[in-house]
Amino acid sequence: MRIGTIDLPLGAALAPMAGVTDANMRLLCFEQGCAWAVSEMLSAKGYVYNPNSPAHSQLLSRRKGEGVCGLQLFGSDPAMLSEAVKRLNESSFDFFDFNMGCPAHKIVSNGEGSALMLEPLKAAGLIEAMVKAAQKPVTVKLRAGWDAEHISAPELARIAEQSGASAVTLHPRTRDMFYSGKADWSLIAQVKSLLRIPVIGNGDVKNGLDALKMLRETGCDAVMVARAAQGNVWIFDEIRCALEGRAFTPPSPKERVLMALKHLDMQVETLGERLGVMEMRKFIAWYLQGLPGSGTLRARVNGFSTRAEVAGELQAYLNRLEKAPSD
Repeated sequence: MRIGTIDLPLGAALAPMAGVTDANMRLLCFEQGCAWAVSEMLSAKGYVYNPNSPAHSQLLSRRKGEGVCGLQLFGSDPAMLSEAVKRLNESSFDFFDFNMGCPAHKIVSNGEGSALMLEPLKAAGLIEAMVKAAQKPVTVKLRAGWDAEHISAPELARIAEQSGASAVTLHPRTRDMFYSGKADWSLIAQVKSLLRIPVIGNGDVKNGLDALKMLRETGCDAVMVARAAQGNVWIFDEIRCALEGRAFTPPSPKERVLMALKHLDMQVETLGERLGVMEMRKFIAWYLQGLPGSGTLRARVNGFSTRAEVAGELQAYLNRLEKAPSD
């Protein structure tokens, strides 16, 4: 697949997720076959007003070994979006992605994110401002619409293309659904039939078979994975295996614990011990979900504040797993 001037490898993309898709998470996904990724969202206004804040510096960081990655921006002011893009043209990110999908109240209450699904003319101006300022391709992330009575994705997708976007990603849930219910893949197929630019499908892709099914049923150009990658970075290898007709071997419990330990060290390295340990709590819960005794381990880890405590607990858990009798 090609986004503007960028050729992308076979496989699934990692979706932007606030508090999740930082450089460390992206690198681990790339190591497991992720085709490309999109960063956590960055406020255009916040960046313009305070570009050197530690939070912005962290969000804009890349790690050696990452593949193609887009920088996601959100905003409702074309001047701010234009200025942010101009300043970020020299960043190490490969393309810009405009967020029109975030359902969070604090975002939509400012007329940003999925609130723009109700304002097509405003959305057009924002996308055009980004495209005009950008020296890199611009993509757009959409939702189905605001609610069941306002399904605007087809209209907004056409507007994105007409405004100069190089690709559109559609998560076919409405804003009022948040992440509940079932994604309406037929809407992806409808949008694909309307556009000449690539359409990426997102929503309810939980494994390789789901990816194949979405591609077959919608005709979309590629798939994007979000929550299914939380604690399961191996899903990208699984999807690539499915696309290539190869067998996939799921990670063993040991591999899941070792990945949690690796991720822990990366977080501590980049964020410092206190914040790195705190950030790892959710990731450890995801990595070990469904394993025997994981609930008890999670409760203990949530009370720790040092890398040594967490690593020691994970290692002890791994030792218990290895000593447990096999069926």
